[in-house]
Amino acid sequence: MNILYDERVDGILPDVDKAVLLQTLQARLPDLEVLHQREELKPYECDGLSAYRTTPLLVVLPRYLNEVQGVLRICHELRVPVVARGAGTGLSGGALPLEKGVLLVMARFNNILHIDPAARTARVQPGVRNLAISQAAAPFGLYYAPPDPSSQIACSIGGNVAENAGGVHCLKYGLTVHNLLKVEILTVDGEHLTLGSEALDSPGFDLLALFTGSEGMLGVITEVTVKLLPKPQTAKVLLAAFDSVEKAGRAVGDIIAAGIIPGGLEMMDNLAIRAAEDFIHAGYPVDAEAILLCELDGVEADVHDDCNLVRQVLEQAGATEVRQARDEAERVRFWAGRKNAFPAVGRLSPDYYCMDGTIPRRELPGVLQAIAALSAEYELRVANVFHAGDGNMHPLILFDANQPGELDRAEALGGKILELCVKVGGSITGEHGVGREKINQMCAQFNSDELTLFHAVKAAFDPSGLLNPGKNIPTLHRCAEFGAMHVHMGQLPFPELERF
Repeated sequence: MNILYDERVDGILPDVDKAVLLQTLQARLPDLEVLHQREELKPYECDGLSAYRTTPLLVVLPRYLNEVQGVLRICHELRVPVVARGAGTGLSGGALPLEKGVLLVMARFNNILHIDPAARTARVQPGVRNLAISQAAAPFGLYYAPPDPSSQIACSIGGNVAENAGGVHCLKYGLTVHNLLKVEILTVDGEHLTLGSEALDSPGFDLLALFTGSEGMLGVITEVTVKLLPKPQTAKVLLAAFDSVEKAGRAVGDIIAAGIIPGGLEMMDNLAIRAAEDFIHAGYPVDAEAILLCELDGVEADVHDDCNLVRQVLEQAGATEVRQARDEAERVRFWAGRKNAFPAVGRLSPDYYCMDGTIPRRELPGVLQAIAALSAEYELRVANVFHAGDGNMHPLILFDANQPGELDRAEALGGKILELCVKVGGSITGEHGVGREKINQMCAQFNSDELTLFHAVKAAFDPSGLLNPGKNIPTLHRCAEFGAMHVHMGQLPFPELERF
């Protein structure tokens, strides 16, 4: 199997006496729930990236801030690694535990602390579900929908901040980082820090932006203040069918070039269309090679004019059919098909591997052709579902883990797709994070100076290297082994972090 992370992590971390750790936690934090029996630990051995599993040493489920601080201080004192976990819906292995570490589950911090309709903000704990924020804000005519991952019914806001989550409306409204005001965190030794403020700007370095997307490597989130938006007066969706994925890809750029910024602009290829239609019955044209879903929202008059303009652009781009949702019920069905594309594709194959890369919009047609060629080369089907407007691709590689070698081929194909994204000027991730999954491809994305800077930031927040080790940032030694980087003059900076 292709090694997706540095397996030396568990082998080189100091041995932890489980009995001593458990006794210390129970003595100092008597009300803290600690899971330590093997059958209790098994449900926590993976996140959404379920192909890789590790049973943690212990799982702790705090309810109060002092318990989180206590766990961090004890682990810091005993030199025990800590991995923070939210709802466990991540797709890059960012919350996978360590055999010699504590899994700190923040799911019980699930209270909405305050909605301020005048300031259009919400203060929430990290375990609050993404969708629950919008539900709580709805009586005030507000919502938190811009970073709306397809898992929003289950994923937690703390995990969204840790991964800088996106979704179908990020083209117009931005990622999680663009919709935050303030985050409260605890450092590895239990110190409280406030990053950002309720003002629109703060003096000094923008540590809030730095922290967002840091995947649990810099601190543990305890509270989040998000921005809320007024619900649009109206929203309408156009569905356009194409007889080739290349035409659909070019149409994406044409819409943006026409001066239209849709609320959402999504694309699905034929394999994904058929799977979603069979699962949801959204009304998709199953004979189309690709479809685009284009949502336009705002004031009624503007949306009406934009719909007419986008229809013209789509027809000129070669669409074989352009359909506007007749009513709100059909609009919801169109989006239900897209948001359920992942589970729908899961019905086509025993397993699938969900990739996450981002490319410039202009490269969409060529990259889709290249993915088709790679699919044929590796003899594995690929269903393409992605946020076309911002170039965030989610190729779903179908395979059967019970067949010898298929998982290896799926991983190799996934790596090639990510390296293709880098080659055309894109990124190895747009919203899922790096975690353990993409750590090799970080070596292709960044040079040694850039990775050295990343390690310096990590060391500034977590000098002991105990927060989520082995994730996100590869060592220069690892990149040299991967063959993707020249290590300058043979020097490996921050040797204290090289074990990770």
